[in-house]
Amino acid sequence: MLKLNRVHHIAIICSDYQKSKHFYSEVLGLKITQEIFRKERNSYKLDLEVAGLYQIELFSFPDPPARPSRPEAVGLRHIAFEVDDIEEAVSHIQSHHIFIEPIRVDEFTGKHFTFFADPDGLPIEFYEK
Repeated sequence: MLKLNRVHHIAIICSDYQKSKHFYSEVLGLKITQEIFRKERNSYKLDLEVAGLYQIELFSFPDPPARPSRPEAVGLRHIAFEVDDIEEAVSHIQSHHIFIEPIRVDEFTGKHFTFFADPDGLPIEFYEK
């Protein structure tokens, strides 16, 4: 039987590397562990840590196609981050002048959650612990 240990990483392709690098490292506070420019592809690869674990790869490529988000397309839906305090997390995102949806309650778990988007419109969820 196949045994999966955990999700190793999530790869995100962005349209504006500097804007997305700022968003993920400065706004969300993810730690940059490695940044590589791949000259042959004219592409950056930025490795980011979430809570001490390498988990996100941010890529730039020349002229990537837009991601269909609304209506939602088949495929991966969004990325979700667990937070200790949803109100504090919402306040932080709003302080960066980023629109964030009203906080909702998960009808099955009773936990609070909300959504906002990265610079390319990728849906991001905060889900309270």
